Amino acid sequence: MIEDELYDSGLRLRREMFGSAGAEDQVENTTELDDKLQEIVTRNCFGDIWQRAGLERHTRSLITIGMLLALGRSHELRIHINGALANGVDVLELREVMLHSYLYCGIPAAVDGIRTLDSVLAAREAGESFPS
Repeated sequence: MIEDELYDSGLRLRREMFGSAGAEDQVENTTELDDKLQEIVTRNCFGDIWQRAGLERHTRSLITIGMLLALGRSHELRIHINGALANGVDVLELREVMLHSYLYCGIPAAVDGIRTLDSVLAAREAGESFPS
């Protein structure tokens, strides 16, 4: 992996949002199969786009949640719900995004979103670490 300022900045942001399970554990446990993808995610997603001026992290989290709902990406949704909570998004806001999604994505997306949110909150309440 190429480590530079964007990479380091991306790793710091991943740590802030997802803890070491979503930062160091992800990049330190790469294989020849996924090492380039982890580098891209760390540098481009979190070192660059997530840190651009123009949108606060709170807003970026809400947008990301909405897009993941629309795409039906429950695994990534679970991860980004935790990241959104770390970015100051509250549970009521997350609930409203899930409910709002039914207008544009359909009831199955809203149901999946609410179920995913509920399971993340239950895991957090039980003190479980979330999957990355």
